[in-house]
Amino acid sequence: MKRKVTYIAVIVVTLMSTAFSFQLTAQTTIINSGWHFTLDSTKTSWQTVNIPHTWNKLDAFDDERGYYRGLGWYRKQVFISAEKENLVHYLHFKGVNQEANVYVNGNFVGNHKGGYTAFNFNITKWLKFDDYNLIEVEVDNSHNENIPPLDADFTFYGGIYRDVELISVPKQHLSLNDFASNGFYVDYYNVSDEKGGLEVTILVDNFENSQSTNQLQVTISNAEGNIIQTEKKKLKIKGNSTESLKIKFPEISNPNLWSPENPYLYNLNISLTDSKDKVLDEKSTHIAFRWVSVDANNGFYLNGKPYKIIGVNRHQDYKGYGNAVPMHLQKKDIHLIKNMGSNVIRFAHYPHSQELYKLCDELGILVWSEIPIVNIVTNTPEFFDTSLKMQEEHLKQYYNFPSVVMFGYMNEIFLRMQFNRKLTEESREAMKLYTYDLAKQLEDLTRKKAPNRLTVMALHFNEIYNETRIADLSMLIGWNLYFGWYNGTIPDLGIFLDDQHKRFPNRSIMISEYGPGADVNVSSTTPKKYDYTQEYQLMLHKSYYEQVMARDFVAGMTAWNFADFGSEFRGETIPHVNQKGLVQYDREPKDVYYWYQSVLREEPVLHIALNEKHPLNMIEENSRSVSVFSNQKEAKVYLNDQMLTAVQFERGLATVDVPFKDGKNQLKVVANTEEVNKTIQVYKIDNLITSDIDRFAINIGSHFSFYDEENEITFAPDRNYSKNQYGFLNGTAYNITKDHNQGIPNNVKNTEKEGVFQTMREGCTDYKVDIPNGYYKITLYFVEPQIRSNVETIFNLTTKKELSEESIKQRIFDIYLNEELIQSNFNMANNYPDKYGITVEALLKIKNNQGLHINLRALEGETVISGVLIEKMN
Repeated sequence: MKRKVTYIAVIVVTLMSTAFSFQLTAQTTIINSGWHFTLDSTKTSWQTVNIPHTWNKLDAFDDERGYYRGLGWYRKQVFISAEKENLVHYLHFKGVNQEANVYVNGNFVGNHKGGYTAFNFNITKWLKFDDYNLIEVEVDNSHNENIPPLDADFTFYGGIYRDVELISVPKQHLSLNDFASNGFYVDYYNVSDEKGGLEVTILVDNFENSQSTNQLQVTISNAEGNIIQTEKKKLKIKGNSTESLKIKFPEISNPNLWSPENPYLYNLNISLTDSKDKVLDEKSTHIAFRWVSVDANNGFYLNGKPYKIIGVNRHQDYKGYGNAVPMHLQKKDIHLIKNMGSNVIRFAHYPHSQELYKLCDELGILVWSEIPIVNIVTNTPEFFDTSLKMQEEHLKQYYNFPSVVMFGYMNEIFLRMQFNRKLTEESREAMKLYTYDLAKQLEDLTRKKAPNRLTVMALHFNEIYNETRIADLSMLIGWNLYFGWYNGTIPDLGIFLDDQHKRFPNRSIMISEYGPGADVNVSSTTPKKYDYTQEYQLMLHKSYYEQVMARDFVAGMTAWNFADFGSEFRGETIPHVNQKGLVQYDREPKDVYYWYQSVLREEPVLHIALNEKHPLNMIEENSRSVSVFSNQKEAKVYLNDQMLTAVQFERGLATVDVPFKDGKNQLKVVANTEEVNKTIQVYKIDNLITSDIDRFAINIGSHFSFYDEENEITFAPDRNYSKNQYGFLNGTAYNITKDHNQGIPNNVKNTEKEGVFQTMREGCTDYKVDIPNGYYKITLYFVEPQIRSNVETIFNLTTKKELSEESIKQRIFDIYLNEELIQSNFNMANNYPDKYGITVEALLKIKNNQGLHINLRALEGETVISGVLIEKMN
């Protein structure tokens, strides 16, 4: 209901503000509400929706593989009064993914390819005045070999997911025909601490048949609103033509320079009037005096001084919305990024909403903006033309934002070729050549159209970029590096960077992506590579930061990613979501977000890395190490109102061994004026038989604990059995290596407990839990781990071979609890769909101090088991 009211209010206000001069003054009406939508190709069944809208916000996250990629149809009736007949009318679409055909009153208006840049269509000649006009949009998010992106690690949501506007302008107006830009472009000259010059190129359209006489007035105001310079220019525009002119302002003395620390903005206002001095069209934009450069030895420079850029990448989608995200939530992202201490954003892998760039201007965040040519190129004239047009749209639509200092055009462009073993050597060589050719054309276009910006390209860890010399095209190279996750070890980062700098001493580089996946429900006292624990995420990010800060030649780093984001094919502990975010998909911060605050922010920061919702299981532990983040020098730690210790912070981190007691604990940390308190439920289990625990759960086959939100219980990590405790007597952790601690990287159907089901112990016939006598409900967790559907993806960047049908072994076993047969001939592959979360429940009486003995008796193949939940019955 609120959204409908908001849309109505916007339309009413816009109309009221122009009602007295609608024949003369440009006006914009947002037409987001009340569209009809269907996926029905017969167009007989419609639903009413509001824009922004996507048809994939649900099916991209369900248990069925894939999501709808095809045609969708939108239509809307718009009334246009007769008083507006003398105006020129445009439909302005801010984002439609990925191909759109637009019709007005049954007439084909135009086609647009590319899902992330805006486009305009002049619809004047098809309109009926004092009548309703039918707008129809056919949208297609099908895979199209001639439209990038062809392939990427994010979901290609279909729909009209950004605002739609009806723009009505007088016959003379600032052009709307130059790639949907604002019709003017701001350039700077001779910018320094002492002075700064500005030149504006303005395009004015005349839709009259005869010559018009007009005047332009362009003013510069300071942040306080005072006009400091004004330039006026008379012009005569031939009929049915566009006039391009430049207005150059005298240099401003001692300008306030823009930076993330001091985002001082001036304002530029352009007013177009007729021969009687009546305003026809008016536009304004932020302007800012700043200059950037890069140096191969000293990195990034801002306003003539070395400046380390540290920030994040961002995808635009959001939990529950897909890519059709309300603007207030998108703006909240930018505030969260700034509050983390970031001074740079890479908008990946496509242009984001222009409102966010404006906010970056205001908050002080440098921007890397790019188009989505990702992983692979199609060698056709159509693909090349679409890519070049997409970049020109990108450059012109985002040209005037002073926060934008880098324009990019490719990401990991040889990734798909690297993992396609079916390609012949001849095909590989051809791909290298035509990919380089497109990159060179895009680089040349970007340098020509945006001469005051840096050009950038992002590469993945592979020597092919050096071999082809594609890495030498752009002014700054971003390496997407995942040492300690997909490749090698964490310290390998520094080795790689030093090697690249030594071999290519004239190349400017930064790290454009890095980071491991992490789930806030997964935790370990022994974090390991590829285990999705927050502890490992912190370990990697902290080391990367230290390695980058130690190298002046590295321009900076942008973490992958600011937030978890949709990637439909992924099978992580939260399926269909790439979990490398510093905040969760709903934007709740992970612990590492607070660590970044502690090293990047000047305002006081203090955070205890414990989740109050998650009980701690302390199995034969006297104390638990707890991480505390702060940008203060030291802090005092209190446990249950008693002074525990004082700690010193190094690189924002201090660790404290906390001797928690059984039950509720109050942990308090005080640093200067900052104080943080956490209340933690702790279960100290030195002896299961004597412990007063009604519920106990074990994550079998895993070294990490998992918090089950549904059952509000923490599954304890697996262990060898010892008396009065729990553990396995035999078997091995399935698919676990030193480099991979996930188990099976797949969505498990029928559950949200992937953190339990994805790890398991294979060949385990005996598992014991020494619980006291009593009545219990026992729940066992199983999944068939064999990958029959070959869903391993290249984005895991491993060379591990998928299981073939011939290598799959039958797996049948009986399940006993304390010698009582619970289920015979248990055959998951035969009775359940692939990767289906199976629970086997039983009521059991424990007597004679025998504890619980899970006995899996193999009839064929090897047994597997993923977890057990034990609940005492009253």
